[in-house]
Amino acid sequence: MTRQNADYNLPIALQPSIHCKNYFMNFDLNKSIDILQRTPPVLELLLKDISDDWSMNNEGTDTFSPFDVLGHLIHGEKTDWVPRMEIMLSDKPDKSFQPYDRFAQFEESKGKTINQLLAEFKLLREQNIQLLQSKNLSEHDLTKTGIHPKFGSVTLKQLIATWTVHDLSHIAQIVRVMCKHYKQDVGPWIEYLPILNRY
Repeated sequence: MTRQNADYNLPIALQPSIHCKNYFMNFDLNKSIDILQRTPPVLELLLKDISDDWSMNNEGTDTFSPFDVLGHLIHGEKTDWVPRMEIMLSDKPDKSFQPYDRFAQFEESKGKTINQLLAEFKLLREQNIQLLQSKNLSEHDLTKTGIHPKFGSVTLKQLIATWTVHDLSHIAQIVRVMCKHYKQDVGPWIEYLPILNRY
């Protein structure tokens, strides 16, 4: 059966590619770094010099605009991933994490432009990647734990995997929010654009 003749009950544009493998990739630190290094330039290409109409609108109450997402990523670079990694790798008896404020950017980003946030994020990420690489983490290091305020004991491997997926999920969020600005204008093509109905 060819892909053209397959009946997936989906428009052909949304059917899975016959060239894709269906598997889960195991965690690999270098592959995570591949993503973490790419996030700043991806966001810079997408958002630098863009108008406020694209960058400042969100999906409704208690949701993030692309501007807000950038501020959120910056706050994470300062207070989440690397500080928690340092706790896990330390010899301190107390490995408890401080709670993370998911909405700190609403205050911290006041008065800044989208370009300033992009530059700040790029610099912080470069510094954090350099620090991460300088640790020369072993498999044993990746099993070291910290105490999350909600989840309890978590490993360094889980933290770095989450850092990676967090980047990708917020890139997807930014793109989704921007897509929705034209939700009322795409007409019947909305059938082929499921991103316009996702949160």
